[in-house]
Amino acid sequence: MLPNYGCIEEFNAEFIDFESTLVIEATITDEFKPQEVLLSRTYRIQDEEIEMESGATVSVISSDGQEFPFQEQDQGTYVSNTSFAALPQLTYQLAVETQDGKSYSSTAMGLPEVAKLDSVYAKRFTNDLGEDGMGIFVNASVAAGTASGFYRYEYEETYKIIAPFWDPVELEVVESTPPNIIKVPRSLDERICYATFDSNRIILADTEDLDGDNAENILVRFIPSNDYIISHRYSILVRQYSLSIQAHAFFETLNEFSTNESLFSESQPGFLEGNVFSENSSNEKVLGYFDVVNVDEKRIFFNYSDFYPMEDLPPYVDPCQFNTPTIGLIDLVRWDWVKYIDDNYIGSGLGSGPYITVPQVCGDCTVLGTSEVPDFWIE
Repeated sequence: MLPNYGCIEEFNAEFIDFESTLVIEATITDEFKPQEVLLSRTYRIQDEEIEMESGATVSVISSDGQEFPFQEQDQGTYVSNTSFAALPQLTYQLAVETQDGKSYSSTAMGLPEVAKLDSVYAKRFTNDLGEDGMGIFVNASVAAGTASGFYRYEYEETYKIIAPFWDPVELEVVESTPPNIIKVPRSLDERICYATFDSNRIILADTEDLDGDNAENILVRFIPSNDYIISHRYSILVRQYSLSIQAHAFFETLNEFSTNESLFSESQPGFLEGNVFSENSSNEKVLGYFDVVNVDEKRIFFNYSDFYPMEDLPPYVDPCQFNTPTIGLIDLVRWDWVKYIDDNYIGSGLGSGPYITVPQVCGDCTVLGTSEVPDFWIE
């Protein structure tokens, strides 16, 4: 039998024909608020960071002659100088001039048919992979007699974190000669925290193949039952964007080969044509889509005990192993890498160090979130 050999030389991929392409992400909504446009560049797979496009001049022009200029707030992020909302009787066009003097624009876009986000609800179920967990579903509808509804969904999820081994006492290094460790009262704001994350994938639905105008039981999020984020109280804000058929087709195609967190900037195996183009050269490629949408949103809350009343909580993000460090204890406390649980006592079987400790994340929730209660939070 021949022996098995593995590859031991590092493989470095090179992209000889890579072309840096402007990426435009712009969605103007019917909400009266500062609108936002993101500009960046495509990047190679080996690149660690997205190259944002700074120094551009950005504006949106409506069909009635109004111009809404945008100002760069963060690198590559442009926000309108004034709040405005897309109106149903108007169309809107994006205009961009980059720092090197190149000009870009979009086709004129108007609001699609208004669609209503009827409900958002949570349900425990088993998915197609056999995983038990919580599904977040939505029901949507368009007015009877209108064209088929096309939807894109985003969500913002917020969850409560309770440090499982928080203690009212913590250790502190006194910088004497030699350094010494003392016990001091702990701050209460390290026991309960809240973490918020946005969705990073394309979620689409439509009523084109359905009998009727409603889109029902659309799954927008699945959370396995062993995920710690639903251990206590969980909230999700679901935003529904009503799309034109052209926008839906663009995002559907993009969804087929986008797996990176940055959906637009990922290097693609081909070129996906949107509705933005160069004013200087018909041969220059521009990636992205300028969209004008109706928005509806709803928020729900639920507790783990609502759906798992007799079951243990999901495992925490860390096994929280008890330890009694001796060597290096000063640095562990100084750099806040461990949290105090109790004084070590004879017969504990944990070792010879003076204190019983756990990793910081087990006694300090601010590692995972913020202790500030969100404005919308309801217990």
